Amino acid sequence: MVKSTTLIRVRYAETDKMQFVYNGKYFEYFEVGRAELLRDYGLSYYEVENRGYQLPLIEAGIKYKSPAFYDDILEVEAKLLELNSPKLHIEYAIKRQSDGQLIAEGFTDHVFINIETKKAVRPPKFYLDTLAIHFKE
Repeated sequence: MVKSTTLIRVRYAETDKMQFVYNGKYFEYFEVGRAELLRDYGLSYYEVENRGYQLPLIEAGIKYKSPAFYDDILEVEAKLLELNSPKLHIEYAIKRQSDGQLIAEGFTDHVFINIETKKAVRPPKFYLDTLAIHFKE
């Protein structure tokens, strides 16, 4: 398993009329967590794309546990539990930093595709090699 935690401060524009973080924003927070997870272990989306691959989303899920509010600092934890899989399955937990309250949890599934053909491919060797150094099951 590899994991990473990223801090995000809720902006006013991310809240709705009820003053809760709008439900769709959590998928954006997942994206930030996912990008930082890969970056923390030596890969960036930029590098993945420069090497000829993309990672489209094929499935996502979320459970809302408690609302987050303007100016909350949220901890977005992203975890990759399995390395040798055709899918990149990442699990997330979002907590309020001040009290540890679980705000939301969920997952995203991605596949590698060839940037030119847009066809699904196995995870590339550079991805597997880079993360294998850090991976602990």
